[in-house]
Amino acid sequence: MIKEFKALKGKGHTPTLLAAFLYFDFSFMVWTMLGPLAPEIAHSIGGLSASQISTILALPILGGAILRIILGFGVDNLGPKKTALIAQTIVASALWYAYFRGVDITYNELLAVAFSLGFAGASFAVALPQAGQWYPPNLQGVVMGIAGAGNIGVVIDFIFAPKIAELWGWPAVFLVGAILSTFIWILYLIMAKDANINTKKRTLKDYAKLLKDKDTWWFSLFYAVSFGGFVGFASYMKIYLMDVYGEDMAKFGLDFLKENNIKVIAGYFGALTIFAGAVLRPIGGAIADRMGGVKGLYIFYGVVAILTIINAMFTLPFFVAILVLFLIMANLGMANGAVFQLVPQRFAKEIGIMTGVVGCAGGLGGTALIKTLGWSKGAFNGYTEGFLIFAGVVGIALIGLSMVKTRWRTTWGISAGGRI
Repeated sequence: MIKEFKALKGKGHTPTLLAAFLYFDFSFMVWTMLGPLAPEIAHSIGGLSASQISTILALPILGGAILRIILGFGVDNLGPKKTALIAQTIVASALWYAYFRGVDITYNELLAVAFSLGFAGASFAVALPQAGQWYPPNLQGVVMGIAGAGNIGVVIDFIFAPKIAELWGWPAVFLVGAILSTFIWILYLIMAKDANINTKKRTLKDYAKLLKDKDTWWFSLFYAVSFGGFVGFASYMKIYLMDVYGEDMAKFGLDFLKENNIKVIAGYFGALTIFAGAVLRPIGGAIADRMGGVKGLYIFYGVVAILTIINAMFTLPFFVAILVLFLIMANLGMANGAVFQLVPQRFAKEIGIMTGVVGCAGGLGGTALIKTLGWSKGAFNGYTEGFLIFAGVVGIALIGLSMVKTRWRTTWGISAGGRI
């Protein structure tokens, strides 16, 4: 993998790549911040039902999915930098509003804030094309992986948000986010630069044309599984761990950390499981550059399917379960990198709009997974059915890979410039 990273030296525009990473890192942190804060907010504003909590968790993901198409349209018509600054302004405004309203915020106001945070999740449709436009096809896997590794922001959420909420109250987390959002806005303004390439202004007809291309739907399926799985599990991880392994975490917290707040401990273990998927996305892209994106996805999806079934069918000891969840998230993260090693090669001229479309599918996949896990808990008082349904969807993606691999390699893959 070192070879792939060294190949970036002297290529492209490093400040833009770094700015894209930091912008997406912060944005992903903001996008998923309600996950580790949901129990604290629900208690603070008078108690929320399980259905209301799942709606709060799902709304930023759903908003991010829809808004990725809009921001992808903006990338092709306004340019990545202007689009990013507009979206970041909306995110900052929502964070400041939530902080100043504090514990007096109503449920409906919270829903509005949650949807506004979708603009942060939609940053994916800006950061990736802005970075990718600077680099050649044979480096797209590692470049998209680096820019997309900003999803490590969710790890930061789980580590720090519960403790900040415990010490100063959950509105303080929004204050920290608001301050950082302003800093990132300034940083992006200074560092990021649009590539000097001729880009065609896009219209709604261009979207309609792409939706007629069957490869658009295949990539949407693959990303709905990989990124949808990652963000869905990440958003629900704290609730899942508290429901299933609450006693184990409480004992560990008292025995080893002298911490009696299970919400904080759940945040730590949630961060541990999510960490792998966040940091290994560039590795997945680099592996795909070396062996081909299709072969990489076969491996990553296969591991996810097996481990998800194991987690569903057996009541695992706590630390074994943490290891299994860690590996599931790791392979989902690497699959994200592999998908976006392929997308720029297939749709090089439509990368902005395609990033929005495929990213939307990823967000919708995450929304569906969150609601599936919530449904499983409500209907069966457990998560077996939810995990099995997800494993079945992964299996469908594996079948899909078998259906497209030969056609891809013998058509556009011949002249794509990278390994398929």
